[in-house]
Amino acid sequence: MVPSSLQELLSHDRTLLLQGPMGPFFAQLAQVLRAHGQQVWKVNFNGGDEFFFPPAEGVLRFDRPGAEWSEYLRGLLQTRAIDAIVLFGQTRRLHEQALALATSLGVRVFVFEEGYLRPDYVTLEVGGVNADSSLPRDTAFYRAQERQDEPDPLPTGQNFWGVAELAMRYSWALWRARAQFPHYEHHRCLHPVREGSRWLLGGWRKWRSRWTERHMQAQLSDPACRKRYFLVPLQVHNDAQIVRHSRFGSVAEFIVEVLESFAQHAPQDQLLVFKHHPLDRPYNDYRALIRDHAARLGLDGRVHYLHDQHLPTLLRFARGVVTVNSTTGLQSLYHGTPVVTLGECFYAVPGLVHAGPLETFWRQPGRVNRPLFLKFRAHVLRETQLNASFYAAAPGLPDIGAVLSTGDSRRRALASSTPSAADQAASWSSPTAPTLK
Repeated sequence: MVPSSLQELLSHDRTLLLQGPMGPFFAQLAQVLRAHGQQVWKVNFNGGDEFFFPPAEGVLRFDRPGAEWSEYLRGLLQTRAIDAIVLFGQTRRLHEQALALATSLGVRVFVFEEGYLRPDYVTLEVGGVNADSSLPRDTAFYRAQERQDEPDPLPTGQNFWGVAELAMRYSWALWRARAQFPHYEHHRCLHPVREGSRWLLGGWRKWRSRWTERHMQAQLSDPACRKRYFLVPLQVHNDAQIVRHSRFGSVAEFIVEVLESFAQHAPQDQLLVFKHHPLDRPYNDYRALIRDHAARLGLDGRVHYLHDQHLPTLLRFARGVVTVNSTTGLQSLYHGTPVVTLGECFYAVPGLVHAGPLETFWRQPGRVNRPLFLKFRAHVLRETQLNASFYAAAPGLPDIGAVLSTGDSRRRALASSTPSAADQAASWSSPTAPTLK
């Protein structure tokens, strides 16, 4: 199934790809767009981008100071007559400027993000994602929808070591080509030695947790513990949804607030279970923080911290889920477990999540309105979810062979309106336009 957002992207003629996720996903997307008859340009900002999207016709290099980005992009949009921009990571500094400029010029912006529905999906929305999503927050809208059964996604094969390999390749290529992109500043440190060491540390933590937590799944699945614990799925430490769309300065601050609220308001026979985010494993371990604050609050024996457990099972047997705005909340609702959100959240639709504050959630989490949730989920799936992984297979991308067999007339029409080679050469020499690499 091709979501409505991708269908809209395919309807455009002249598309500009900005920075994508680590890996070959944007290169695959470009092939699909070109097979569909589009002209496609790609801007690389560092050696990691260039490693996965090598220099070729239509591939541009931005190696100037960041202060020149808006003028550079304006020239690019105007000289190429771009009608669609595609990017991953809307809160990256260069992308924030691109969103503002494109909006002012009437250019549609398509934003990729990790999947709202997991596993085996990625998100594509027009204009913004997560808290900036254009999905309705109106309960009546979803109640009026007719739910249709959707096919199950094909597996993408994403795994920890595959992501780690792509991250290390990207960071090494970025570092090796730093002299060619002297002004580039990544949104987080990607030194190849430190990055590689972190992912090796993450792998060690994964195996360590498998051993130290080997009895926890059975314990929490035991009838004596079912519906007696609250699950807190943690988010990545630099998640923009924490930094930009919540009152919390950090994940650690969120953890402390949840612990203090639980100590004051939760029934004495209830447990609290923190679940670490797998992609944050190389960067953080909150074991000491949780242990020390639990002891200070008199919660010894009632608080657990997990790294490597089967999340659907934990969700199914939890009494409730506490999150800032993680998409794990949607998985929880799918399994019939109530959710409270403590930050700005696109699925915080009245009737879907707990309406009160955290202190009331511990004693009265409520029940999930399953008919409403299924209609909400079906709408999200149809509009925004692509069966793919940024770091593995992308079975939901339209088949290039099928597109080629049906797109000849569209490509001929597009070719007739394409500027001549002389016109393009003239536009490339514009002082505000980039040069081809």
